[in-house]
Amino acid sequence: MAYFCGKLTTRQTYSLNNSSKNTGTFKRLMMQALPYKKLFLGALLIGIMLAVLTPLRPLLIKITIDRYIINYDRHGLMIMLLLMLGTLVLETFFRYIFSYSTSILGQSIIKDLRLKVFKHLQSLKLQYFDRTPIGTTVTRTISDVEAINNTFSEGIVAIISDIMTLIAVVVFMFLISWKVTLICLTTFPLLIFATYIFKEKIKVAFQLVREKISQMNSFLQEHITGMRIIQIFNAEQREMDKFEKINNDHKIANLKSVMYYSVFFPVVEIILAIALGLMLWSAANEIMRENLEVGSITAYLLWLNMAFRPLRMLADKFNTLQMGIVASERVFKVLDTQDHIQDSGTIKDIEIEGNVAFKEVWFAYNAEDYVLKNISFEAKPGETIALVGATGSGKTSTINILNRFYEINRGHIFVDDIDIKEFDLDFLRSKIGVVLQDVFLFSGTVFDNITLNNPNISLEDVQDAAKLVGAHQFIMSLPGNYYYTVKERGATLSVGQRQLIAFIRALVYDPSILILDEATSSVDTESELLIQKAIEKLVEGRTSIIIAHRLSTIKHADKIIVLDKGEVKETGNHKTLLKIENGFYKHLHDMQFQKTGIQLEQ
Repeated sequence: MAYFCGKLTTRQTYSLNNSSKNTGTFKRLMMQALPYKKLFLGALLIGIMLAVLTPLRPLLIKITIDRYIINYDRHGLMIMLLLMLGTLVLETFFRYIFSYSTSILGQSIIKDLRLKVFKHLQSLKLQYFDRTPIGTTVTRTISDVEAINNTFSEGIVAIISDIMTLIAVVVFMFLISWKVTLICLTTFPLLIFATYIFKEKIKVAFQLVREKISQMNSFLQEHITGMRIIQIFNAEQREMDKFEKINNDHKIANLKSVMYYSVFFPVVEIILAIALGLMLWSAANEIMRENLEVGSITAYLLWLNMAFRPLRMLADKFNTLQMGIVASERVFKVLDTQDHIQDSGTIKDIEIEGNVAFKEVWFAYNAEDYVLKNISFEAKPGETIALVGATGSGKTSTINILNRFYEINRGHIFVDDIDIKEFDLDFLRSKIGVVLQDVFLFSGTVFDNITLNNPNISLEDVQDAAKLVGAHQFIMSLPGNYYYTVKERGATLSVGQRQLIAFIRALVYDPSILILDEATSSVDTESELLIQKAIEKLVEGRTSIIIAHRLSTIKHADKIIVLDKGEVKETGNHKTLLKIENGFYKHLHDMQFQKTGIQLEQ
């Protein structure tokens, strides 16, 4: 017991400081059950019925002993046995309904909550994912939501039922003998105190366990994704050492909770043994004074076990409830994150010609360090605009803000002379096709990865786009062709093949504005020539913005914009920019081609 008392004052202070916050979280958590209030109330009603049925059996056993067994009444004994059997069957039936209904309640609530979380995550800016480890987000969506399920299936309703059972047991005990009952209850304060200390200690232990699980999930997700790099640089042992430490911390956190259980349950058994001893002593005295019947001892033995069982389990269930509140606080923190794109635009279902204009645009990923500074340019409908510059010059940031993946700090971006904030966000993005350098493919078929399960895109549409970029032949050579199953992240395809699939993905959506972010950097020369021919046909009638390190891919662009450290340094076509002595574009050109003795056509 002394071990449990350590740092109690600190935990009590912590609890007082957080009680108001926990109350608010609990109320919000209960609001999640509103759509299922009938199920909740039904489970609660069954729990109350069980609270009455459970202590009824010991009373029937007492009556059987005192009236029928002692008096050798076989007929009465048979009736009482049938009555007890019926009570047991009824209790078993209601307990099954209770368990099943609370499980349905919990699963229904977390299903809705997971949908809310995932929908909310889809609306967040990319900045949220830039600074939040994926493993942490997965933990919030899976593990923490599952803890909320336990709150409803094993927590709230079960706690109310156990408390009602305890009250009913004490009432039945008082009805038989108030003197014996009071003597038995003298051990309850000691049990309640031990339960409270256990509850506080195990809460801290479980919080630590959940923290370590989150760290482990983040570590595993990141390192499994980056396993190629680990193996390339022979870093397996170093990363194994890191994981061993995280795993060991997780083990220690779990062992703390196990240790608290290992101490608490024996303590409860000792207190129960004391209570039973006191009961036998006081009941025996009452029987000898003929104030109590012999069968009462059996009833009290069963009632005491029934009283101690919920008290012993209440600590665990209160902890489940607390862990659910802590988990729900984390989930609600994600839902309360306002770091999302404001979708207040109303313009949609209009014809987009593709005129794109940046007017004095400033953008920073944080409040101070601007990566784009006073950017202004215009791409007229059907024009091909190229963005070039050294790494970190702001090329990719430019296209990210056009799609409204991030919000600009100052200035305006217009599409067809309409500020992009006035467009419905889904409509705006549906009109902009993007092919990124780092292609992500989902587990599924080639067809599903191209259409992203859009029912409006047919196989014929996909095949036409594939033929346009010269990818139809390689897809048909795959086992199952367009229904070939792509493994996670497209691991079974080459980098160039994944790039071609991403290109088809952009084409089938028939965008008014096409963005190619290093789209040909990962394909071989033959594939690049095929794509270049496809691009020439594709850009007709479309505004195209191309980011490229290979200047050979943008020499025919209508306009080339040279960026350096987030600023526009030069604008013009290929021939014009090469004539600028000591110019940025000419410097990039010379770096790429003079060493090999190759010059682009000027």
